[in-house]
Amino acid sequence: MRFGMKDVLIGVDLQYGFMPGGNLPVADGDAVVPVVNRIARHFDNIVLTQDWHPPGHWSFASSHPGRKPFEVIRMAYGEQVLWPDHCVQGTRDAELHDDLDIPGAQLVLRKGYHKAVDSYSAFHAADRVTPTGLASYLRERGIERVVLAGLATDFCVAWTALDARTAGFETLVVEDACRAIDVQGSLSNAWAAMKDAGVRRITSADIG
Repeated sequence: MRFGMKDVLIGVDLQYGFMPGGNLPVADGDAVVPVVNRIARHFDNIVLTQDWHPPGHWSFASSHPGRKPFEVIRMAYGEQVLWPDHCVQGTRDAELHDDLDIPGAQLVLRKGYHKAVDSYSAFHAADRVTPTGLASYLRERGIERVVLAGLATDFCVAWTALDARTAGFETLVVEDACRAIDVQGSLSNAWAAMKDAGVRRITSADIG
């Protein structure tokens, strides 16, 4: 499978907070870094995303006395999983992995910086109405197809994939370049939702 000027690779949240040893570790998360480095060489257009929470973000369990990480509560915009404090602005936890070697990335898009609303997708905050501007950026550059890799499959990757489809982009997820949190069936639910939306599942071996 070949990619050209109308394609973009989006590397999702390849940050220390989601790696082993981070504040919200994804099992085997660091294993995706060399895979993403390898497939990135086949793309002219690359965007990286970065979770970028202020201290005391409302998605943190610590912001809700008596609540624990991974509990689900109702927020003004719907159900919200409560997370450990992670990817706080300016901390090592929020930094992109040192081994990420993608000098050709043209944009690093930060998300989750609105204190009162979470943001999994690179296109919209979790309230579904606050845009990041990514869709307009991609359209202005003539992008038609989005390829996704990164962390975590069942949250930020899946939400980004679904929003990409809603925005009218052909969308592919590189399965072996992603890892999942998989809490309460979230991974199987995410794949089902992506399939229903027309997202294609590929592997890194398909790229080249």
